[in-house]
Amino acid sequence: MYVLYSALIVVFALAVSPWLAYQAVRYRKYVGSLGQRLGYLPVAFNIDAESSIWIHAVSVGELLTARPLIAALRARHPSLRVFLSTTTRSAQELARRGGLDVDAVFYFPFDLGFVVRRTLDLVKPRLFLMMETEIWPNLLRECRRRGVKTAVVNGRLSARSFPRYRLVRGFFRHVLADIDRFCVQSDESARRFAEIGAEADRITVTGSLKFDSLESQVGGPQARTKERVLRYFRFAATRPVLVAGSTMKGEEAVVLRMFRRLKAAQPTAVLVLAPRHPERFDEVVRLAQQEGFRTERRTDLPIDAEPRAGVVVLDTIGELATVYQVGTVVFVGGSLVPTGGHNILEPAACGRPVVFGPHMHNFAEIAAAFVANDAGVQVASAGAFEEQVLALMTDPVRRARLGAAARALVDRNRGAKDKTLAVLDALLPSASSRYPSNVRPFRAR
Repeated sequence: MYVLYSALIVVFALAVSPWLAYQAVRYRKYVGSLGQRLGYLPVAFNIDAESSIWIHAVSVGELLTARPLIAALRARHPSLRVFLSTTTRSAQELARRGGLDVDAVFYFPFDLGFVVRRTLDLVKPRLFLMMETEIWPNLLRECRRRGVKTAVVNGRLSARSFPRYRLVRGFFRHVLADIDRFCVQSDESARRFAEIGAEADRITVTGSLKFDSLESQVGGPQARTKERVLRYFRFAATRPVLVAGSTMKGEEAVVLRMFRRLKAAQPTAVLVLAPRHPERFDEVVRLAQQEGFRTERRTDLPIDAEPRAGVVVLDTIGELATVYQVGTVVFVGGSLVPTGGHNILEPAACGRPVVFGPHMHNFAEIAAAFVANDAGVQVASAGAFEEQVLALMTDPVRRARLGAAARALVDRNRGAKDKTLAVLDALLPSASSRYPSNVRPFRAR
C-alpha cells in the first residue's frame, strides 16, 4: 500500500505540474522553495546535528494556533532546538517575521520516502507534531523506524473529510498506528479518529488550541505590533466600520453590493476588505474600483491619519486579527461560498459582533457553539447576509450583547494548551513539568 501511495503522489505531481508552473510564473509561488520541499535544507540549518522538536503548521491559521504551544515547548525543553515547517508561502512569510521563538523555518517536504529521510537526517527530531489533520504516511512510517515520537495536536476530522478517510481506513489503520498520541478538539473528532483506525487509548480530548492562541501579550512584541498596525486605522469613534475578513472569490461582490446599501444609509461608513489569498489583492482592488468606490490599499495608508477611502483593501499578511478591533461589525469569509469557513475566534476575542455564512464545516463545532450561545450570527444565504449586517450596523444594543457573549465564550473555553502539554510530557518528559495530568481520555462507546 505504501508503494501505491507513493506512486499516486508522483502521478498527481505530474498531472498538476502545468498548473504549478503557471502559479510559479504568474504569482511567483513555489519559486525558491522546491529545494526545501525535496529535503535540501541550508547547510547551516542544523550544522551541529542537534536534537529538536519539529512542529508542522500548514498555513497561517495553523501557525497562529501553534504560537502559544511553541513558546511553552521552548520553555520546557531548552536543550532542544525548535523547528517549524509550513506548506503555504503566506505562512512561511509570517513565520519568518512573526517573532516566533523557533530556531529555523522551512517548507514541509514532499511525502516520498527518500525525501523525508533526507529531511529527518537534518532536522533530527525527537518529537514531531502535526497541527490539526496533517497525516503523512511515509514521514510517519520513517519517524516510527527512527524512534521519533509523534502526535497530532489540535486534531480534528470535519464532517466533509471524514467519509474520505473512512473509505481508505484499511490503509489508514496502519498509518495511524505510527502516531503516538492524538490531542483532539472534541468528542466528535475523537470518535471519528477512532472509527478510521486510531486506538482509543491514544486519543485525548484536549479542546481547541485556537482559544488559547488568542491570549494577549501585553507589553510584548505582539502588543507593539498591534499599536503599530492600528496607527494606520485611526477611525473616528462614531464612524461605522465593516470588516470583511478572509474573503474568498465570489464573496467580495456580495459584500460590496451590501456595502453600497449601507453607504446610502450611513454615508461615512467604511469597508475594510481582507482577501484570504495574497495573489488576489490586485483583483479585489480592481473589483472595488469597478463598483465605483474610492479604494485604497492598506500599504498606501498614511500613518496617524484617518483613512478617507470608502473601501480599504488589507494587502498585508498577519494584520487581520489586529484590524478586527476597529470593526463595528465583522464578517468572516470563506463561509458564503462552500470552502469550509475561517476562524471566527479572533474577532470574538475582541468583543466584536461576528457574522458568518452557512459553509462552516471546517469550524463546525465552534460555529455551533456560537449560535447556541447567541454569540454570533450565522446566515443561510447572501440575501440574509445583507439584511443581517445592515440591521446590526444600526442596532448598538444588539451589537454590544453579541460582542460580550462572544468574548465570554472564548474566555470559557481556554485551557487546551495545558492539557496538550500534559499529553506531550508523556512522550517527551520535562524535568520542570508543572502541568496537571487531569486530561480527559477518550472512551469509545
